Amino acid sequence: MTAGQHHRRSVPGRRGRLAALAAFTVLASGALTGVAPALAAGADRPFNEALDHAAETYDVPRDLLAAVGYGESRLDGHDGQPSQAGGYGVMHLVSNPDQHTLEEAARLTGESPAELRRDTGTNLLGGAAVLRARADALGLSAAERDDIDAWYAAVAKYSGAEPATARLYADTVYRFLADGLHTSVDGEKVEVAARDVAPELPEAPEVGPAAVSQDYPSARWVPAAAGNFASGRSAAISQVVVHVTQGSYAGSISWFQNPTAQVSAHYVIRSSDGEVTQMVKDADTAYHARSANASTLGIEHEGYVDDPAWFTEAMYRSSAALTAYLCDQYGIPKDRSHIVGHVEVPGNDHTDPGPHWDWDHYMELVGGESGAVDELTFASYATQLSGSSGPQVKAVQRLLTEQDYQPGAVDGSFGPTTQTAVRAFQQDKGLETDGIVGKATWTALLSAGTTPTLRSGSSGEAVSRLQRALTAASGKTVAVDGDFGSSTAGAVKAFQSARSLEADGVVGAATWKALQSGS
Repeated sequence: MTAGQHHRRSVPGRRGRLAALAAFTVLASGALTGVAPALAAGADRPFNEALDHAAETYDVPRDLLAAVGYGESRLDGHDGQPSQAGGYGVMHLVSNPDQHTLEEAARLTGESPAELRRDTGTNLLGGAAVLRARADALGLSAAERDDIDAWYAAVAKYSGAEPATARLYADTVYRFLADGLHTSVDGEKVEVAARDVAPELPEAPEVGPAAVSQDYPSARWVPAAAGNFASGRSAAISQVVVHVTQGSYAGSISWFQNPTAQVSAHYVIRSSDGEVTQMVKDADTAYHARSANASTLGIEHEGYVDDPAWFTEAMYRSSAALTAYLCDQYGIPKDRSHIVGHVEVPGNDHTDPGPHWDWDHYMELVGGESGAVDELTFASYATQLSGSSGPQVKAVQRLLTEQDYQPGAVDGSFGPTTQTAVRAFQQDKGLETDGIVGKATWTALLSAGTTPTLRSGSSGEAVSRLQRALTAASGKTVAVDGDFGSSTAGAVKAFQSARSLEADGVVGAATWKALQSGS
């Protein structure tokens, strides 16, 4: 595109779909450090001073820079931690195999990548420098740079996404400009006044309507890169897994389209209005939950686990409608054994959706049960650690309380008191005293108690306790019905064989000892 080859259009639905955004307030973390001495006079408003400084240095409209940053991060630097796509800071400067805006920003500003990653003022400078570079490549003159509507194509290029996704990204930024922003960074107000916008688009055929999902008619269809999922499935669909993107909506869609990502999800949901994009067909296997990929459907939610502001009511309602639809389509029970967080899937090291996800509200919207079948029984037992929350933490706390440890309130929040109680239990049982409830600790907790001899035909609570412990020990669901049938006998024999015990299917002293020691 050369300068002057534009036409203007209004951003669709800017007053309707996002009218609530003007009143939306988000408390972002990420303290501003290392602000240049020239900004010292604005010590009481360091973020605004840094924003103004970056915009002025690279001749980028200040409000545009703020809107891009808000769309990327809610103006939260996340303490220098990367997004799912390898992006850093409020401006999401990316360093991954296919995108290198972090390194580009370092060349343009003369700042080190380390400073650009961790320092908010420097990160703003880097983002402004990259935006200006995109404008220069498109031939924007000094006069055009003063017109915020002339930056649409540069903003789309900044996303690093394929054309349709890049346009989605730019449309989001211009909706923020249209409706205005009223937010804060560490208590400092950051505002962008609402305005009429008519962004300039290249003289090219308009992109047609987004393809519609064949699995979920309310969703857009944007396929993930072929190498980021597997065709078909090796198991029946039995669970829905709730994820958080650790990045923006458009950025996550772009990442799943990147052949180097090696990850994907079936659906991605936008924070502001609940828009849904499907990226992998239900019948195919998305790469989102490791060992559970073959039997699960993955739903990614735009945002970060440490910032509850991303979890809007629009997102909850849209996601719950999708989950309810999927459960009805595939016969998945609407309970917390079958609708789970990424953190609850065995063999995963992620913490999403995190402590700010409101499971009770979500399950109410789904129209299902918010708890486990009996508060201790789950289809799988996920690793629980400091910061975890939810029904499985409650189960840990209840088990510790029953065994005369002191985890504090049985409230589903894994805090210091619960961690101390876990360590005391682990020490007494000869387990690694790391305060983390993994497979071994779960097995020991669930099997603790009396040790009656159990065999085919046995029944009662001791059998249920055995079945839960076998589920934790094997990572495979053993039905908890209190009846020692053939499936339980098979699970016992497999457990015994794996631990060099006599594989007779009878649970005697040696088998109980192995279970209660977490071996």
